[in-house]
Amino acid sequence: MRTKLLILALSALALSGCAKRTVPPGDVGICFHVQPQKDGSLKYNKLPSAQPDMEHCAAALESMRVRFLRLGGSNREIYGAYQGNFIFIQKEGIFTAPSLEAHRYLALVRTGDGRLAVPGAMPMEAPAPEGQ
Repeated sequence: MRTKLLILALSALALSGCAKRTVPPGDVGICFHVQPQKDGSLKYNKLPSAQPDMEHCAAALESMRVRFLRLGGSNREIYGAYQGNFIFIQKEGIFTAPSLEAHRYLALVRTGDGRLAVPGAMPMEAPAPEGQ
């Protein structure tokens, strides 16, 4: 009985590894805004200028998001792609993942004034000394 359960568990694990993954283009230096379509496909809109790294691509996407909001848009969260990774612009910060189905990892955090920074780069405020 144990052997059958072990075989069943290993088979399920092997099949989950074969699940289809949605991966973005891997074009070097090209930053894309990703727009879901009604049919479930994705449209990759190339941003006008090349970006040297993922942080600059994320900043360009964030700038685009802010401009859309100022023009009356309502989309507070957008996503893009850079060199084979998705970039997710969210209120908590910028996340990245190698596919839409993969776990998202924190790449940039929002500072108190809304700017983006590498996690751990911003100094923490020191607690006030006791008695003050």
